[in-house]
Amino acid sequence: MGNQLDRITHLNYSELPTGDPSGLEKDELRVGVAYFFSDEEEEVDDRSPSDCGFTKDHSPGEEGPLTVSEVEYSAFCSQECIFSKLRENEDLHVYSDKTLLTMCKPGDLLELVAAAQAPHWAVYEQNDQVIHLHKGEIRKDSLLEVSGGRHGRIVNNRYRFRPLPADLVMQNAAGHLGLNSGEICWTNSESFAAWCRFGKREFKAGGEAHSAEQQYFLKVHVSGSGVHTLVFRSLEDMIRERRRVDASGILKELSLVHGGHE
Repeated sequence: MGNQLDRITHLNYSELPTGDPSGLEKDELRVGVAYFFSDEEEEVDDRSPSDCGFTKDHSPGEEGPLTVSEVEYSAFCSQECIFSKLRENEDLHVYSDKTLLTMCKPGDLLELVAAAQAPHWAVYEQNDQVIHLHKGEIRKDSLLEVSGGRHGRIVNNRYRFRPLPADLVMQNAAGHLGLNSGEICWTNSESFAAWCRFGKREFKAGGEAHSAEQQYFLKVHVSGSGVHTLVFRSLEDMIRERRRVDASGILKELSLVHGGHE
């Protein structure tokens, strides 16, 4: 399968090729168990950056990028790359909340990370304020308070869909402020923030119809054990499993298409 990471636009599903990138026939897929999750997996804690698995890339006392040990991923809808988190293709450095504030502009997607936690996503508004889904509520908070000692980065290009204009991103985010778990259709902060930026219903729980032709392939790049590929029937299911791996560090079989070195 060719690398299509340079493609930013995303075709309609009816236009996508239907070939199986695993090279296996459909009857060889082994469909495993399903997992159920709470509305919001991650919790902001009070750990300092030194406790979060970060490694400095700069001199002591100097503000600069840090490196964190993370599982890397790429994801495909049929043969179209729709998501990439690969160190070889992008800068995965993270920054302190104060440094991150100097880099942000309205409508940016932010990802706050720490070891053994699912990342927390938010939409940057302005004046250090972010809009995010936290504990079943869409809120506006200070980034300095939300970070809770975690470092972060801008992830506007993590998903390979065509983004909305910044004003529409902010309209999407601000228009849902104050809604709680009984009124929203996103199961985690990432799905909400990504929906604000791209406007795709697939980021909503139950937002797409399942079909035998529509499949998502998540390639999990595990250090020391090669690349494992999992198959999902919806984008939301794939996001949930990836976040569970980030939080637990454990890769469970959902539908294992291929495992091993590539």
